[in-house]
Amino acid sequence: MADGGRRRFRSVRARTTLGAVVVVLAALLVGAAAFVVVLRLVLLDGVRTTAESGLEQASARVEADGAGVVSGYEDVLVQVVGDDGSVLAHGDDADPPALPTADESRWTHDGERWLLVADDVDLPGGGDATLVYGVSLDQTDAAVGAAVALLAVGVPVLVVVMGAVTWVVTGRSLRPVERMRTEVETIRAARPDARVAVPDTGDEIARLATTMNTMLDRLDRSAAGQRRFVSDASHELRSPIATIRQHAEVAAAHPDRADVVELSEVVRSEALRLQDLVTGLLELSRLDEGDVGVRRPVDLDDLALDAVARARGRLGGSTAGSIRVEGSGIGPARVLGDERLLAAVVRNLVDNAVRHAEGRVVVALAERDGRAVLTVDDDGAGIAPADRDRVFERLVRLDEARSRDAGGAGLGLAIVQDAVRAHGGDVVVTDSPLGGARFAVRIALGG
Repeated sequence: MADGGRRRFRSVRARTTLGAVVVVLAALLVGAAAFVVVLRLVLLDGVRTTAESGLEQASARVEADGAGVVSGYEDVLVQVVGDDGSVLAHGDDADPPALPTADESRWTHDGERWLLVADDVDLPGGGDATLVYGVSLDQTDAAVGAAVALLAVGVPVLVVVMGAVTWVVTGRSLRPVERMRTEVETIRAARPDARVAVPDTGDEIARLATTMNTMLDRLDRSAAGQRRFVSDASHELRSPIATIRQHAEVAAAHPDRADVVELSEVVRSEALRLQDLVTGLLELSRLDEGDVGVRRPVDLDDLALDAVARARGRLGGSTAGSIRVEGSGIGPARVLGDERLLAAVVRNLVDNAVRHAEGRVVVALAERDGRAVLTVDDDGAGIAPADRDRVFERLVRLDEARSRDAGGAGLGLAIVQDAVRAHGGDVVVTDSPLGGARFAVRIALGG
């Protein structure tokens, strides 16, 4: 129960309400204090003005008719105080002792507060005196007290009402989010196509629902691709393992008829296939994790020339055999990247071209518009436009009629695309001037 209460307190609804209550309460307290201070000053100023006006009138009468004229004053404090501090005359409510003669003094008399103002006067018979005139502060104190009482009741009530309104409004605003959370929670592997409902409000909640559905689409595609990839990889691994096991069982069952040379060649060939497949899978896994390695200046022309020389070596020379590999169009180009990955890109493209060519492969490299452009052409059957995106998918072969040895494991072009994208470049397939396919890689120059 305590954990549930803490979670409820940490909710967006609770924190929003608490934040609003704290801010509004602080603002109201400051505003209320400022209002009380200003109200008191305004009322005191009014009392002071009244006292000074009464003092002026009383001073004129005393100087004209003598100190005795103050004896008829009621509801105010009036005294004429001599130089020796004695009360020469006083009003009905200002019996001795003498009142303070300092201007704007505060005086408490019979539990009532008064504001006193004073002025020097000249008595008609000669001599000087001080006239003290006081006005009650009772109404001022009552007005300020009433304002404080109203604010003491009104501020908490206003804060409670505002907190309740914020709680309700925030709850209603977050209700679609809670509904989406519930819908997403119910999505399981059995219903991968399920999506959250998008409200027709056109606000941030609707955009959140749209974004969430887009994310679910990506996750669905990724999960489907992963399942397909695992299935294909399992099939690819099963084939060479089954071949090795079959030949080993035959050799064990009929040792007298087993050809050791043939068996070792089969095992070696299938082991190489396994090695290439596992190496490709590990490379793709590293690329999926963003493992590009240390980026440094790489001479792409050196990598292209090495790939051409390697292909020629495998074919027995640049003009030997049925396929000719040409690299005369390779010019200088330097990029910033991982040399190991870039070498794999060039090598896989050249190997793919040699695998599909009928008699000629041309490798070229040039600098164009601030980018290194590597092209690999072959004179094979080419790739249909409908298959030019699919050819980069993992474990996909467009030549299923051919043997797996001739067709490869179907990972080379996937590695090419992921590695080029990791370097901020792109790779496309078009028709080759030689009649087959052209693979073009573009990577920004650097270094």
